[in-house]
Amino acid sequence: MTAETLFASLQLSVPELILAVGAMVLLMIGVFSSERSATSTVTGLAVALLIIAGLWLVLKTGEGEAYGGAFLSDPFARFMKVLALIGSITAMVMTVGHARSAQIDRFEFPVLLVLATLGMLLMISANDLISLYLSLELQSLALYVVAAINRDSVRSTEAGLKYFVLGALSSGMLLYGMSLVYGFTGHTGFDEIAAALTAEGRSLGLVFGLVFILAGLAFKISAVPFHMWTPDVYEGAPTPVTAFFAAAPKVAAMSILVRIVINAFEPVVADWQQIVVFISIASMLLGAFAAIGQRNIKRLMAYSSIGHMGYALVGLAAGSMAGVRGVILYMLIYMIMTLGTFACILAMRRKEGEYVENIDDLAGLSQTNPFMASVLTVLMFSLAGIPPLAGFFAKYFVFVAAIEAHLYALAIIGVLASVVGAYYYLRVIKVMWFDEAKGEFARTAGELRLVFGLSGLFVLGYVLIGGPLGSAAEAAARTFF
Repeated sequence: MTAETLFASLQLSVPELILAVGAMVLLMIGVFSSERSATSTVTGLAVALLIIAGLWLVLKTGEGEAYGGAFLSDPFARFMKVLALIGSITAMVMTVGHARSAQIDRFEFPVLLVLATLGMLLMISANDLISLYLSLELQSLALYVVAAINRDSVRSTEAGLKYFVLGALSSGMLLYGMSLVYGFTGHTGFDEIAAALTAEGRSLGLVFGLVFILAGLAFKISAVPFHMWTPDVYEGAPTPVTAFFAAAPKVAAMSILVRIVINAFEPVVADWQQIVVFISIASMLLGAFAAIGQRNIKRLMAYSSIGHMGYALVGLAAGSMAGVRGVILYMLIYMIMTLGTFACILAMRRKEGEYVENIDDLAGLSQTNPFMASVLTVLMFSLAGIPPLAGFFAKYFVFVAAIEAHLYALAIIGVLASVVGAYYYLRVIKVMWFDEAKGEFARTAGELRLVFGLSGLFVLGYVLIGGPLGSAAEAAARTFF
């Protein structure tokens, strides 16, 4: 690599370099600051760091390949990176007032979130199996620690251990799949793999490799049958950590799933389409039926997340530009709805200071906190896919893409699963508006009111801003076609 190509590569990856160097600086600040001021200082600087990286990404970053084709900067990568950064920034802001009560007031916490975000950005731009694996592990190792960061809680420790063990298993499956693909094609670059498949055709060993790679990535988006960790980790991890898990990492994992099947394995579309259709149907059905009996709202959101990843995969199964556009918009809308909902869950704190997580604890919220009840109602309706809210349009785009691709059974199952799933969202609304109040929540922190207020506004006003967002998503999807 010459000096010119190295400089060009560095220019394309400046946001990632900002986060990498910034994380090391924040670590030093945390180590050498006094214990009391370290956490708040490092958290504030971490948020600023993510904002700077996002602004550089939007205003300065160009397009092209870097580091010998292992790193790619294109419209799709930029769009999904901006989404991941918004998710990380919002989740970090939501932790500000809750770090002490959730027992995560350690300066290492924001540093780990920055490193996890760095892994996500690298993963979204990965254009090679090796760069994909390294970025995935950077993200995962930070998330393993974050899940178990409350060492005094048995639930948090158990959540971290389960996530680590199952995550290690999925990483092994992913790596085994990559070794098979390399063995049967002789390449690790996505473009080279696609060219080899076009020239030589598929083989049984390569299909096995594809299955293992999709299994490893399905774990990261908590799709069935690799969803086992999700309810326990969502419930056991501190709520600010769960909010982070539910947003940005899902965006990054779905992005690389789109890139690897549409780019690297495009010549064997019939093989991966069958796998994606199966995972999608299983996720939608399990997400719809398993959530019905849940009493803990974080477990409910875990099963909701599994179902929503199934809906997003409907668009991917179509394998068309409309399908990819649908996936991009779905992840955008899902992330905003989820962050708003978790902001409401973080606000579920009694005046005595105790955090509550049961759905029944929301009883009578419409009388004690009408604003929060109204916003949470809008978000629940949107998650259920009720028109004319944003969640309806998210499902509409992916189902239309599936119908255009003649995947009629998949679209019908998706609609039916959506109807079943509406039941448990409506139950939350019923508890808030029609049950007798059990007590009043403490005053909601300003940052939480801002997050769920903006989220509710987005969901309500999507009809007005959907056009420009749809155009941006289409420009991102055109990267592959």
